Amino acid sequence: MAFDINMILELYKRFPAMVSNARKLTNRPLTLAEKILYTHLWDNKNMSHFIRGKDYVDFSPDRVAMQDATAQMALLQFMQAGKEKVAVPSTVHADHLILAKQGADKDLQESINTNNEVFNFLSSVCNKYGIGFWKPGAGIIHQVVLENYAFPGGMMIGTDSHTVNAGGLGMIAIGVGGADAVDVMAGMPWELKFPKLIGIRLNGELNGWSSAKDVILKVAGILTVKGGTGAIVEYFGEGAKSLSATGKGTICNMGAEIGATTSTFGYDKSIERYLRATDRNNVADAANKIKEHLTGDPEVYKDPEKYFDQVIDINLSELSPHLNGPFTPDLATPVSEMKEKAIKNNWPLDVEWALIGSCTNSSYEDLTRAAAIVEDAISKKIKPKAILGINPGSEQVRFTAERDGLIESFKKFRSTKIFTNACGPCIGQWDRDGASKHEKNSIVHSFNRNFAKRADGNPNTHAFVGSPEMVTAVAISGRLDFNPITDNLVNEEGEKVKLDAPIGKELPENGFDVEDNGYQEPAKDGGQINVIVDSKSNRLQLLTPFKPWNKENIRGAKLLIKASGKCTTDHISMAGPWLRYRGHLDNISNNCLIGAINAFGGKTNAVVNQLNGKVGEVPETARIYQASGIPSIVVGDHNYGEGSSREHAAMEPRHLGVIAVIVKSFARIHETNLKKQGMLGLTFVNESDYDLIKEDDTFNFTDLAEFSVGKQLKLEIIHNNGSSDTIMLNHTYNKAQIEWFIAGSALNLIRKNNS
Repeated sequence: MAFDINMILELYKRFPAMVSNARKLTNRPLTLAEKILYTHLWDNKNMSHFIRGKDYVDFSPDRVAMQDATAQMALLQFMQAGKEKVAVPSTVHADHLILAKQGADKDLQESINTNNEVFNFLSSVCNKYGIGFWKPGAGIIHQVVLENYAFPGGMMIGTDSHTVNAGGLGMIAIGVGGADAVDVMAGMPWELKFPKLIGIRLNGELNGWSSAKDVILKVAGILTVKGGTGAIVEYFGEGAKSLSATGKGTICNMGAEIGATTSTFGYDKSIERYLRATDRNNVADAANKIKEHLTGDPEVYKDPEKYFDQVIDINLSELSPHLNGPFTPDLATPVSEMKEKAIKNNWPLDVEWALIGSCTNSSYEDLTRAAAIVEDAISKKIKPKAILGINPGSEQVRFTAERDGLIESFKKFRSTKIFTNACGPCIGQWDRDGASKHEKNSIVHSFNRNFAKRADGNPNTHAFVGSPEMVTAVAISGRLDFNPITDNLVNEEGEKVKLDAPIGKELPENGFDVEDNGYQEPAKDGGQINVIVDSKSNRLQLLTPFKPWNKENIRGAKLLIKASGKCTTDHISMAGPWLRYRGHLDNISNNCLIGAINAFGGKTNAVVNQLNGKVGEVPETARIYQASGIPSIVVGDHNYGEGSSREHAAMEPRHLGVIAVIVKSFARIHETNLKKQGMLGLTFVNESDYDLIKEDDTFNFTDLAEFSVGKQLKLEIIHNNGSSDTIMLNHTYNKAQIEWFIAGSALNLIRKNNS
């Protein structure tokens, strides 16, 4: 159904004039991304020609979406903002706190029982403040958003990095931390550095075993995990028009793995078909009236090098199926090269588990193509060698798939596990038998992320990312190096057979259907609803404001940890079993940086306490410094904070007394989260200065009292032998962000302004 239709119609009413004004202001044709950005300015009267990658701009998003793990902290912060109701349409989706173990029915009920306190909290807060609540089992946030809320030309933010999925319907949808969501829900502007633009021209048309997932797998190999940082990726060309809306969503979704601010596609026939199939004829009709404004100008796509900062060409007709990994989503390998590469790198070739679903590949189309492969294998008397696990994207998708016989097709493989319409293994919510043994093994999945320990907690699980089609083919063969295009399989009768290329259905022939979509509409008047948090709870904790900065130089800070190599939000604040504490800052802070590799010794969760010389756990050591009134510092490598939007990765160090994170480079969302929580997120002017920092160093900021826009900061490093080094640090704080630091956090400033 179409939610918030009046808001959409109002936006479309003013859209053409605002695009025209932006075109006059810039004196050139506009990309789709620019059109959406300029039509969502907070202050339309003072429209300016913004410089990409430099100017900070205030925006007015149309809506906010939150998943249950991040929503807890976001809503705990919103409760402090002094507002009676959210200022923009907002939703919460219960999808992360659901375990995958035995199967949907048992797992869902067990998860509801285990997390009842949290679900009740979220339900009551949503009721009180006018927020829509999607109950456990309703589906994965991004699929539900695509089915119900995403619309061409809109702008939304969400407290999950894969919010970008909504770009499949022509939105600018951006993953943020909870504090950013609080800003928007409180009716304040949302700030973003005006993004650079990467154009990806798609030619040709997919065929055979290739799918939309292979587009972004190839792009990830080209741009790497940080190649899209600070940029919006805009797909165009005849190849783009040939893709389904959910295929477009898949591509946009995994754009989070290249660091992109977001990705998007122009409005076209496939998006219109999807809108109508999901009972949003009124949105499609309205979009058709201004459709020329809901895509980039023709001149842009004719000569893209003039208008984008970077242009990449991909021929869909020549695109090969890929498997990316292990341990990083940008290690791209065409399946034809996997055998040689796997042997060279000693990757396990036998595959025990293959997983389909997650927020990126759980659409009806995905399931039809995977089911077609299963039926083909059965008809040819082939038994699967691996267990096939499936997480449908939403109850609507699951119900329709069951109605149309797809679930029954999967069950013909007796080893198949149908999990809940939830994230499950994608985020570490997978209770996998034998994972605790830490045996070296390979799995394949259609999820986006494959960091060490991400799926099952086993650091030796080599996870490879592929399309649902390739995942299914590997499940049947049981081999990582299986190439369905060229390789034969031996069936039960000893015959050599080959799998046929899958043929799926873009949309269900009989339309989507569902008995209960799991939506809870908020109370019209939430004034009488009380949100109670038990002070003895180990799951939920009301927040205490962080202390403001005293405007003096910070001196005598100790090194907490110098992280070496990849340090994602999974390393900084692990998911999996720690998800249960996402609403309790003190408890979850016990996982702070326990996954980061210490540059001194190469171990995790083992750092030297400078007060007693003993080796201790990272959170424990931080608490000892804090109790002694000593601030601490974290040092990191490139792309620090890659991965999830989880603001806990910023709030935990802040809670434990860390005052600065100094790295070679940041992932966008994490840098913003640090700023929001009143911390110093700084980068080395000279990257080699990272090597100067010793395990027992003490740090003095000598000119922090003059903290200002564009001014580098000086840091004095005192070594234990009495020598010292002075280094320079860059920052990207603007005037407003410096005010957050002074106030102790952005939330402190919001509360002050609303008091």
